[in-house]
Amino acid sequence: MSEKGKNFVFIMADEHNSKVLGCYGHPIVKTPNLDLLAKNGTLFRNGYTNSPVCIPSRASFATGKYVHETGNWDNASPYDGKVKGWGHRLQESGNSVTSIGKLHYRNTTDPTGFDQQISPMHALDGQGDVFGSIREPDLPVRKQSRDLALEIGPGETEYIKYDREIRDKSCEWIQDMANKKSDKPWFLFVSFISPHYPLIVPEEFYELYPLNKIELPKQRKEEIDHPWWDAFEKCWTFNEHFENDEKRKIAIASYYGLCSFVDENVGKIISSIEESGIKEETRIMFVGDHGDNLGARNLWGKATMYEESVSVPMIVSGEGFPKDSVVETPVSLVDCYPTIIESMGIELNEEDKKRPGKSLFSVANNSADMSRIIFSEYHAAGSISASYMIRKDQYKYIHYAGYRPELYNLENDPEELNDISKEPESKETLIEYENILREMLDPEKTDKSAKKDQRELVESYGGRDYLLKRGGINTTPAPGKKAKFT
Repeated sequence: MSEKGKNFVFIMADEHNSKVLGCYGHPIVKTPNLDLLAKNGTLFRNGYTNSPVCIPSRASFATGKYVHETGNWDNASPYDGKVKGWGHRLQESGNSVTSIGKLHYRNTTDPTGFDQQISPMHALDGQGDVFGSIREPDLPVRKQSRDLALEIGPGETEYIKYDREIRDKSCEWIQDMANKKSDKPWFLFVSFISPHYPLIVPEEFYELYPLNKIELPKQRKEEIDHPWWDAFEKCWTFNEHFENDEKRKIAIASYYGLCSFVDENVGKIISSIEESGIKEETRIMFVGDHGDNLGARNLWGKATMYEESVSVPMIVSGEGFPKDSVVETPVSLVDCYPTIIESMGIELNEEDKKRPGKSLFSVANNSADMSRIIFSEYHAAGSISASYMIRKDQYKYIHYAGYRPELYNLENDPEELNDISKEPESKETLIEYENILREMLDPEKTDKSAKKDQRELVESYGGRDYLLKRGGINTTPAPGKKAKFT
């Protein structure tokens, strides 16, 4: 076994905007435990999801492969373990692999790389949101969009109760494993739902953010004239239901409170590690599966390639990661695959090395490389065609299959409010970045492949008309609870 081998507690939050943490520079959000984790370890400034939606992102994270390689296109194509992931590699090496909380895979019985799943949440009925797979001939209106604007403010939800259960069971599990003193390092995946909507938060956390301290979200410098976006905003009608600025501020304050709630839960898990006497032999990592637009550009939820939605927090603490270090090199969730394997003291095999990810051990201990290419893709609800992102150097290129692209200079325009794709001086950059994308895949062919699979799935469920009548779900219910169709 490699000298790197340590226990690994990997913590994931659902829909956590990377900008909404103190250690990432937010001026008012209180995340003291995650700030301390970053102080004691390495913060990756430019972390990204490989797909800004739950199931595809988690499948990509599990396998270290991109969505177009696994075929987990949307929230109705859950991971089933057929494409082997890091969990399988750990099992093959005899390491204990446990999950507690949300997985959003197909079911508990599939061989997805865990010896044990404690209080798991999986896709509804083993399938998920089939309504969201309707993308042809046009996009249906997501009536449940109004729920996000209605379900805001202080209170309790089944998700909050579930997150507390995840926290408590994680602390108990850690203490138990510390007492057993395993001869091999173990891996624990802890996955919270917060700050995923509904944006309802325990009052003690809501009160941390008085409305007079909440700034309204930024908007575009000018209205965008783009068929892709016209279709998206007709499908996801979130903003229509925010009638006034007060409602927007309540939603934002609630989201901030949920981030502080996550932070408190993470803090208790870290305390359990320290109190169990295994701090020195345990690495801790915190990430998000994707972000949340949070009203920026009048967009809510995820599903876009803007920083609020596609970037994620990534923090690692433990041996091999410099303390109080901020890494600028862009990274993404596929990088977790080689990182997890190496952290457990396992050598990467030839199949591992074929995957696109790069070990964060290497990234954290080398000079910044802003030229590293980061890729993300979206084939899910609200998109009339696939969207793809290439992040490299100071630019972000967003490609919409069949439609004109967007281009942002993140150095000059970090808020992504000025699309420079139409400027004459951007012509060569557009060509360069489109070529990078086409070297990775055929964007139009991939779009057609995803739509074919989704069309077949929709038909197998009774077709478009049946699903429109039944409605879709806005959120996957907590374990033991019923789904709400709208």
